[in-house]
Amino acid sequence: MATITKIGLLMVDLTPETRREDAIQAFINQETPIVRIHDSDGATGNGYTYTIGTGGSSVIALLRDHLLPQLIGQNPDYISKIWRFLYYSTHATSVGTITSLAMAAIDTALWDLRCQKVNLPLHQLAGGAKEEIGIYTTEGGLLHKETSELVEDALSVQEAGFGGSKIKVGRPHVAEDIKRLQAVREAAGDSYEIMTDGNQSFTVAEAIRRARMMEPLDIAWFEEPLLAHDINGHKRLSASTTLPIGVGESIYTPHHFGEYLQNDACPIAQADVARVGGITPWLKIAHLTETFNVSISPHFLMELHVSLCCAVTNSQWVEYIPQLNSVTQSTMTINNGLAKPPSTPTIGIDWDWQQIEKQTILHEHLN
Repeated sequence: MATITKIGLLMVDLTPETRREDAIQAFINQETPIVRIHDSDGATGNGYTYTIGTGGSSVIALLRDHLLPQLIGQNPDYISKIWRFLYYSTHATSVGTITSLAMAAIDTALWDLRCQKVNLPLHQLAGGAKEEIGIYTTEGGLLHKETSELVEDALSVQEAGFGGSKIKVGRPHVAEDIKRLQAVREAAGDSYEIMTDGNQSFTVAEAIRRARMMEPLDIAWFEEPLLAHDINGHKRLSASTTLPIGVGESIYTPHHFGEYLQNDACPIAQADVARVGGITPWLKIAHLTETFNVSISPHFLMELHVSLCCAVTNSQWVEYIPQLNSVTQSTMTINNGLAKPPSTPTIGIDWDWQQIEKQTILHEHLN
């Protein structure tokens, strides 16, 4: 029986490849804590998590001071047992963003170790449902971009085979948003999917109004129009519109997804593997949504989500936002607008440790 003997903890600070702004915030940098779990067989599992600019040091502190020391001597094969143990050991801070992000770094490292031990890529080990998945882009649809830029980007990725674009909404008046969306629809045609994202910026009344205005444009979904905790508001909004409502990038537990599903308030689930606490709970959410006949199209982290989406049957889209290019040795494989999961026996991240060392702002060891 192998046991965990040593753990490395580091954090790199990544700058987005393009300027990102939405209705409530700017994505300036990505703090990326990385956990390296070493076992007595000499194998190493690498996991990670992220923030969009704040809280990284808090995630590191929780990992270093409370979570990681409890792993030494444990059997890394018992991934679900470890997840549950750590979850209850942090009961006073669960469910919360920092706790979920910290647990995700550990959980993804354990799955990486498991993939290596059984010599299977993540998408097969976690379910093996499909060999490719559709992708849409978010990078060209940010709120600060001019309408002409939205159109140019949509046509460019459409020519490359992408199935759709996400356009950020939240301009001061709904008419501004509609003009931008109309321009993309007219240029890209009826068969091109247009997703929209409000980034939790609207009241219920304003979200209902904006959804009504977007309906004639056949929008694929209206993402995060309301505050993430407002289940009743999402239920009212979903009942008032034909647009599917996307929910989940700011939900941190399978139980919360369950509440949304039971209230008919989650037509499209957008669980983020880091924000829900790792691969273990992400798979639970995916399978739970399938029982409600709801699809899952996760938020961000395309390098990891491509494998998870190919592990489950009810996945619909992977969101194309490249963020790890500067610290990885390979990029996601895309053919005719379809992303293929890596075939290597890992979680699918081909880390460039030389580049990581250059960009590391913190590095510690526990044993």
